[in-house]
Amino acid sequence: MAPSVSAGTVFTIILISRLLENSLLSAEMKEGEILPPTIHRLMKGYNKYLRPFFDNGPVTVGMSLDIASIDTISEINMDYTATIFLRQRWTDERLVFEGNKSLSLDGRLVELLWVPDTFIVDSKKSFLHDITVENRLIRIFPNGTVLYALRITTTVACNMDLTKYPMDKQTCTLQLESWGYNINDVMFYWTRGNESVSGLDTLQLAQYTVEDHYTSVSEAVYETGRYPRLVFHFELKRSILYFILETYVPSSLLVVLSWVSFWISLSSVPARICIGVTTVLTMTTLMMGARTSLPNANCFIKAIDVYLGICFSFIFGALIEYAVAHFCTLTHPDAHMLMYGHHLHDMDDEMNGIITTISSHPHRAKRRKEAAVTSPPAPTTTELTVRPPSPSGSEPKSETTPPEPTHWCLTALAMIRKIIRVIYCCHVENPHQIDNYSRVTFPLSFVIVNLLYWTYYLYF
Repeated sequence: MAPSVSAGTVFTIILISRLLENSLLSAEMKEGEILPPTIHRLMKGYNKYLRPFFDNGPVTVGMSLDIASIDTISEINMDYTATIFLRQRWTDERLVFEGNKSLSLDGRLVELLWVPDTFIVDSKKSFLHDITVENRLIRIFPNGTVLYALRITTTVACNMDLTKYPMDKQTCTLQLESWGYNINDVMFYWTRGNESVSGLDTLQLAQYTVEDHYTSVSEAVYETGRYPRLVFHFELKRSILYFILETYVPSSLLVVLSWVSFWISLSSVPARICIGVTTVLTMTTLMMGARTSLPNANCFIKAIDVYLGICFSFIFGALIEYAVAHFCTLTHPDAHMLMYGHHLHDMDDEMNGIITTISSHPHRAKRRKEAAVTSPPAPTTTELTVRPPSPSGSEPKSETTPPEPTHWCLTALAMIRKIIRVIYCCHVENPHQIDNYSRVTFPLSFVIVNLLYWTYYLYF
């Protein structure tokens, strides 16, 4: 039973192999019938696994780009997504044919030819468009030059410096490199220098404008060797108008709104507290909303963070100003009467002073006469320095104290006077004057800080 089973298995394998051979032969015959005679003659003996000039030096590959669109530029992921048309040209001596016209082939025939193993450096994800067919182009010229074009959408990493966000400029790159062939096998070059990249002049971006772009040629050095690399640099400048309307203007208006409390009476506690707390909470919400479009783990202190911090400080300062002014009114119970009864108090004091002066004039004259009769003679200035007699009963010495202790005492007294003057300067006679000073100092300080801020971030 076992020999019959093995014989049947062998017969089945032989039958399947015969069928595969016949199918392959028929496919080759059909391929030969489909291909034109010129292409069929070129493909005869062609080995797509060997590069051109395999034994005669490196093959040179020229490249050009057409930027169809830059879809998104993400600060959170620090990358950009672009759709490009990549064109590569090289010469294959095995594809030389007679004639003066080029041959445009179906893109699916690229599987029969050798093509460079070009890849995009720093690409996170890429794909080749295949609607309605794979977007490829193959064109062969009589001298053996091959034009190979692709339509690719790729997401490429771009390192961004966000310290001046949103007044920043970012320089991103698109790098093309050979994966397996080193500089001894393949050489890359831009076909027309800086003009090899087109499409940026008519490109419309949401938040950016393309200021400059240029190309360069370099080499990538790895452990396995040196590989050719082409680099395309483009500089993007962010449009600040959106951020002015979205963040800068609202935050500035909140600061101005916090100054309204300076014109409200100190006795209106609910009104001033309501304005202060509302502006602080609104500013906090605005700061949180501005950070949602930026990377959370970013260690940069951005320009917009600095401005929001300045605005928050002024708003919080206005709230603290009311706390200080209200505390001063508590330490001065009659301070609230100074603003409303100032003139009345002046008139009362003046009238009381006149009446007191008139009524006390005769008594003052009488007291002066009595004081002149009964008062002892005034001591001289030298008696102020006379010390009391010593217990021994000896006469006091006429020598004065040493000058050094007196000098140090005078210095200490001068320092105490200065400290008292400083404390007196900080003393608030009328708490209502704090609001008057704040009406000038807060707006003036905010204008100066804005001038310094915009000058630094726009011109430095």
